[in-house]
Amino acid sequence: MLKIAIIVASLVLLASCSTTSQIAASGRSGLAPSGKLRVGINIGNMLLTAKDPVSGQYGGIAFDLARELGRWAGVPIEIVTFDSAGKLADGVRAGAWDVAFLGIEPERAEGISFSPAYAEIESTYLVPAGSPLHTVTDVDRDGVRIAISARSAYDLVLSRTLRRARLERVPGVEGVPGTEGAYRLFIEEHLDALAGLKPVLMAFADKLPGSRILDGHISTVQQAIGVPKDRAASVQLLREFVEDIKANGLVARAIEKNGVRGVSVAPRTTLQ
Repeated sequence: MLKIAIIVASLVLLASCSTTSQIAASGRSGLAPSGKLRVGINIGNMLLTAKDPVSGQYGGIAFDLARELGRWAGVPIEIVTFDSAGKLADGVRAGAWDVAFLGIEPERAEGISFSPAYAEIESTYLVPAGSPLHTVTDVDRDGVRIAISARSAYDLVLSRTLRRARLERVPGVEGVPGTEGAYRLFIEEHLDALAGLKPVLMAFADKLPGSRILDGHISTVQQAIGVPKDRAASVQLLREFVEDIKANGLVARAIEKNGVRGVSVAPRTTLQ
């Protein structure tokens, strides 16, 4: 856990960009037992969060949606930030948050119940100039070393599926999120590939002449909102919220407002 910032949700969004309903008091108590909604966010995700170079404050898609969730629930929010997805997921065991914005993954589902996805992001590989690798399936070879942010959604996928290539995991540390650390390792150690979210890798590729994004993808990361498993009753409320913000265009507006490439609104699902 790096920083905690108290944000009063009622002050942050214009009425024209908000959802149209709020939940009953019983629902609020389930989502936020203390009366304040603690929202976990991975600031190592460079697509869903961004740091203002002047103020040093964080914002981005996840922050915008977190504030709207607080407004919808009718409670103030407390943003609890983590520098990697793995640490954010671990926070559920420590009771560090009430809800969290993170990718859906079977391993995480052991302790976390998820809403439907609100956004989707492809993950793939970046390779250096002159690499003999051309597609995602080419990577799983003896001797291939892959830089990767430890316990990211795509790390969990590759941990299950790779047979020959070796993952060089980089944990997030304060001031250097896991994604940035993996990029540094890829450069400094001359590794064969860097795994990551495609839009982030596209930005890295702009800095590396001759580097390429491989054809194909590792997985499509489904970004959602999670709650501790013992509060699974709150999932239906989050389902309603997520389907509402997809339907009314709020997710699309947040993506456009933050100028993020490669993130798409997840398909709507049928409410049960």
